[in-house]
Amino acid sequence: MIALGLLRALGLRGTVVLACLLVLAVTAYGVAEDLGLLEPPAQAAPAPKPTAGQPAPSSAAVADIPATYLRLYRQAGTRYRIPWSVLAAIGKVESDHGRTRLPGVRSGSNWAGACGPMQIGCVPGSKAGNAWARYGHGRPHDPANAIPAAARYLVDHGARRNLDRAIFAYNHSRAYVAKVKTLARRYARGGGRR
Repeated sequence: MIALGLLRALGLRGTVVLACLLVLAVTAYGVAEDLGLLEPPAQAAPAPKPTAGQPAPSSAAVADIPATYLRLYRQAGTRYRIPWSVLAAIGKVESDHGRTRLPGVRSGSNWAGACGPMQIGCVPGSKAGNAWARYGHGRPHDPANAIPAAARYLVDHGARRNLDRAIFAYNHSRAYVAKVKTLARRYARGGGRR
């Protein structure tokens, strides 16, 4: 009733203007979502289907990675077009997929200023910096927020062109890069048996 009364009060021109504004708002929302500027709620979005180029999890991945984390790694890998197995390998090295009880993983930050299961810098002025301010949304200790933030960080640091360089940007150590790549191969079906 109120909507009909509003349309009558606006007249034909007002109704057309209102309809145009509604179409513009829906279009802007769709474009922002396509560009990755909006984060859907973690539980509301259905799991995307793996795309070509994303390997299936190996038996080692299924045995080692908690099911929730595995789903989140695969979703982020598909969404940001980077290997999910690399995200999983980083999650393993940084926090054993959130299972370690070290400082900063479940609350607060560690000595370097990193937070959450992906150990992204979240303290301004710390050694780890505050990458969370740029790449994170929500709480850094929630894997549904931390894993996509790590994916955005890797993409922003060139993961689609040079994965080694992006991993090195995540942690400035050649040994870290090698360890992540070895784990990623182990997690991806057909990626090696180490």
